[in-house]
Amino acid sequence: MRVPLCLLLLVAHAVAMRALSRRKKQVGTGVGGNCTGCVICSEENGCSTCQQRLFLFIRREGIRQYGKCVHDCPLGFFGIRGQEVNRCRKCGATCESCFSQDFCIRCKRRFHLYKGKCLPACPPGTSTHRSTRECQEECELGPWSSWSPCTHNGKTCGSTWGLETRVREAGRAGQEEAATCEVLSESRKCLIQRPCPGERNPRQKKGRKEQRPRKDRKPDRRPDRPQGPPGS
Repeated sequence: MRVPLCLLLLVAHAVAMRALSRRKKQVGTGVGGNCTGCVICSEENGCSTCQQRLFLFIRREGIRQYGKCVHDCPLGFFGIRGQEVNRCRKCGATCESCFSQDFCIRCKRRFHLYKGKCLPACPPGTSTHRSTRECQEECELGPWSSWSPCTHNGKTCGSTWGLETRVREAGRAGQEEAATCEVLSESRKCLIQRPCPGERNPRQKKGRKEQRPRKDRKPDRRPDRPQGPPGS
């Protein structure tokens, strides 16, 4: 009877050691570094508790789930902090990324983002931005402004051709909507004829040169013709 009893004890010890190896272990004891950042980890299910400031992300594959500690939740999830554990939770069905369960940052295809919600179509009075698929308030432009002073290289004086500009901004849009509205502008040529401070008008310079008295030129002295003898 001794032999079977010793064999039974050996089998029981092997089973206990195998179960112990599968129990939850401390940080860094998992296979392949899968327990990095974990406080409690197991080979089969990964992390179940993370270090502070890390989020627990649970990946599900069929009926199996595996935990991992991450600094930032992956795309399609958002982080929520709790007293015991910080978790990654999934965004809504129409959100590609989100800030919280009720506020989307980017929508999935065929949906449009409007004030944190993903809608099948933009509401009336808004239009879709091509690149972001975000619904923006339609701009109603106001009247043209007055023409700006005529300038050339930042100066409004001199005697040269310059440019003057006017703009057309959003009319009845709010502050947020006006920031996204495109401002129209147009420019045209203009003539600057104004002396700069400390400079003389080029016309005056030219006039003064013309008004300067010319020096009298001495008449040309031609040699007198020789006179013939008297009576000839």
